[in-house]
Amino acid sequence: LQAGKHPGKTNLTDVDNGVNMLQYLHAKPAAVILKHNNPCGAAWTDEGVAAALHRAHLSDRIAAFGGAVVVNRPLTKDAAQLINSSYFEVVAAPEYEQGALDILMQRKNLRILKLPGLADLSVLVGEPFLDIKSLADGGMVLQFSFRNRILSADDFIPASAEKDGTTYTARAPSPQEAEDLLFAWAVEAGVTSNSVIFAKDGVTTAIGTGEQDRVGCVELSVHKAYTKYADLLAFNEHSMSLYELQAKAAQGEMTDVLAGIQARTQEAKGGLAGSVLVSDGFFPFRDGVDAAISHGVSAIAQPGGSIRDWEVIEAVNQAEPQVAMVFTGQRSFKH
Repeated sequence: LQAGKHPGKTNLTDVDNGVNMLQYLHAKPAAVILKHNNPCGAAWTDEGVAAALHRAHLSDRIAAFGGAVVVNRPLTKDAAQLINSSYFEVVAAPEYEQGALDILMQRKNLRILKLPGLADLSVLVGEPFLDIKSLADGGMVLQFSFRNRILSADDFIPASAEKDGTTYTARAPSPQEAEDLLFAWAVEAGVTSNSVIFAKDGVTTAIGTGEQDRVGCVELSVHKAYTKYADLLAFNEHSMSLYELQAKAAQGEMTDVLAGIQARTQEAKGGLAGSVLVSDGFFPFRDGVDAAISHGVSAIAQPGGSIRDWEVIEAVNQAEPQVAMVFTGQRSFKH
């Protein structure tokens, strides 16, 4: 729509990847916030698009600054007010409710896109597009895009493996865990590999992208989650970012406040306790799984297929309380 600046390449590819993820989240109102073609936060909920957007933003308000918002339902006035309360570069929706555009157009640099197809994303599921990678010498690699086979919780495969005549079988996830795994695996389709996603109650709690080793990706995601959790406490309670609070503490001010927030963050395990975890590739060793479990993960979905699947299943079975695991039967690599 004619408003703000004209979208550039990154704006368009952010929106495109938002569509890529939302095609698997069409069953509920959902929102994805992206930066540099990776999601900062995502959420879906029966409570409406404004609630989904609010939760996606709170999952990582630091990274969301200057990002692109993509939603799969008509954008409401409440959602428009949320967008105007922070800084975003792009918003894309299938339609805009009366009055919503008037609110958004107050931001002179906001790119506003209306994509009617976002209202009918279910028809895209299973339909691949041609993924083209241009090489430095002028050559091209062409392949079909990733197609998610996990379209319902029933599509997960029980995690089982054999080793030296012994069968190892993991606990099945609860209905809520399976729902969160389904949500997180849909978001995983839009995350650069190597990647992991933590999620809880239909919201991402940490997203790790583009790392060279899987255990390192888990560890970096955990670090981010703790930082974002502490930042949210600082922002909600003292109207300042964690970094602003740390700067004051370095000058001898508000040291008790910072110490209290850090202690509460550790106690809550950075908001990760009770989260589920998905991984775009299998775990070659149990170290990544052990790292996630130590921060309170309750269920894991991963492709399976490693020669050490038995060891990874043993890790979740040895956890207290026992952690669930399922296989997806497919990798979700994105490069």
